[in-house]
Amino acid sequence: MALLRSVIHALWMLLTVIPFAIVILAGAAVGVRGEPLYRIARTWLRLVIEGLRVICGVRWRVSGMEHLPLGQTSPAILLVKHQSTFETFLLPVLMPHPLAYVFKKELLYVPFFGWAIGRLDMIHIDRSQRAQAFRKVVEQGVALLAKGVWIIMFPEGTRIARGQAGQYKSGGTRLAVATGAPVIPIAVTSAKVWPRKAFIKRPGVVDVSIGAPIPSAGRDPEELVREVETWIETEMRRLDPEAYAA
Repeated sequence: MALLRSVIHALWMLLTVIPFAIVILAGAAVGVRGEPLYRIARTWLRLVIEGLRVICGVRWRVSGMEHLPLGQTSPAILLVKHQSTFETFLLPVLMPHPLAYVFKKELLYVPFFGWAIGRLDMIHIDRSQRAQAFRKVVEQGVALLAKGVWIIMFPEGTRIARGQAGQYKSGGTRLAVATGAPVIPIAVTSAKVWPRKAFIKRPGVVDVSIGAPIPSAGRDPEELVREVETWIETEMRRLDPEAYAA
């Protein structure tokens, strides 16, 4: 049954992404920029997430929304535990500000999905050019934060299996220190229902826990990322103790 539901949801994503991507591409072609295009993309993400709930029985429970900064231009950099594709779809739906993902440029070549995100206010980088890539992240990050767009990054760099921790990298905290934006750590237990690289989604509840903002002014990026790692991994053990029982 889980396989059948996952197939139906995959078809749902495929059938809905094409018209939404075409609308975004058409809007960009006539000069539409920024938040209007983002709202179209977020509508598609909401359809995907609601489809997960209705078709696959995936639900979510969020705590800590009161920790998010207030104000239309209040900056924030979200550093998120990465276990699944689920959080990349859910967080733009939850957050009160537009989000800009930092992602590898290869995603731009994915038909429809990649073509569309290439027209949004996102930061795509060439990972082979590390110094130039980080300069681009800072330059675009400063401009986006000034417009009230929050930057979202996965400090582990890739999806990590349930009950495990990847190597936390300091790119997000370096950006925070460079811009003065606070860091918001977020723990997500998405691998309980949608493991990394898995096609089948299983019914269950994903916990999303949003931590208090961590000031970045005057901090050392490496020290700051260790603080982020400690909070996220401690919170993951609280949210999903079964995964860490061993």
